[in-house]
Amino acid sequence: MEIIILIALLILAVVVDVRYDLSFPKKYKNRRCTGKKWKTVFPDAPKEEIRMFLNLFTDAFEFSQKNKLKFEPTDGLLEIYREIYPSKWVPDALELETLAESIEKEYGVSFNEIWHENLTLGELFKEVKNA
Repeated sequence: MEIIILIALLILAVVVDVRYDLSFPKKYKNRRCTGKKWKTVFPDAPKEEIRMFLNLFTDAFEFSQKNKLKFEPTDGLLEIYREIYPSKWVPDALELETLAESIEKEYGVSFNEIWHENLTLGELFKEVKNA
């Protein structure tokens, strides 16, 4: 009986997390679509190219694809990371490492060569776009 209750609670936790997107940072949750901001900063980039890049980013951070356009070009990678992990003592899910691997695989760009603590999504997109 205890096992059934434990399984039911686990299923409930997953359903609540998916339904209310509890893993998505609150700071970005209520933002409207930022597609126009991306097109303003990168007017020559096709929207499909921007969306593909943001899909890669949201996949690395395990965010739902529906939230990809809640991020702006000026959002810093460490800023987003710190919204998820405010304490440096909490182990992460290797989001930045996953992103680095995906960037290198998809675009052939060395993430380590362009990395700095204030790197924004827009700067990263510019680097991969120019690759």
